[in-house]
Amino acid sequence: MAVVDALSTADWIAIIVFLLAWLFYEPLLKTQSRPGGLINSDMTVIRIAWMRKMVERENPLVDGQIVGQVLNSNSFFASSNLLLIAAAAGALFNAEQAFESVSDLAVLQTSNQMLFEVQIGLIIVALARGFLAFIWSIRQLNYSLAAIGAAPSGQSGPAADAYAEAVAELLMPALSSFNSGVRGYYFAIAAAAWLFSPYAFLTATIGAVALLYWRQRRSRTARAVGAIRKLIDER
Repeated sequence: MAVVDALSTADWIAIIVFLLAWLFYEPLLKTQSRPGGLINSDMTVIRIAWMRKMVERENPLVDGQIVGQVLNSNSFFASSNLLLIAAAAGALFNAEQAFESVSDLAVLQTSNQMLFEVQIGLIIVALARGFLAFIWSIRQLNYSLAAIGAAPSGQSGPAADAYAEAVAELLMPALSSFNSGVRGYYFAIAAAAWLFSPYAFLTATIGAVALLYWRQRRSRTARAVGAIRKLIDER
């Protein structure tokens, strides 16, 4: 009850907007990806084309190395994420001392220790969701490496295309999980903005979603990926 009493109308609005954005951004992005024009949907076509080239090569070693590099990046992000979770958890477990330290800072607005614990807890949950996404991505990438290693080499035709598409179907959710883990950082930063004020929290949440969507559709990278997909479709 102490936390509920400490929450203002602005706090509640910011929390609701954050939860809606955090939980439903990815499903909404998938519905927007169907017509094309987003990096995610365009990369689906590019990855299928990549896997088709993979089965045509005499030695798919280079393809395994590329996936291995993604696996290494995934492991790095997962380790960094775990360190951030440990740091935030340390502040949560020593909440009394941490609250006394931050309550003297004029830029931070947290009315009581319990509210401070909730704010830190939200950051931890956002980071933990990203961490689990990274872990799941690592497992899926290992499965993808095995599938690439078992791929028929130097072949073409319907059977080879079917195998390539099956490997692409295995690889795409792995990379989607990686993207989900990276998005966790955006929402963790938005959650951290709550320490400054509910208005900063709301602004950071909307800003994170806007930035993510802009990068998916309007950025130079999105235009370049779209151009590559167009060339593949024409070919």
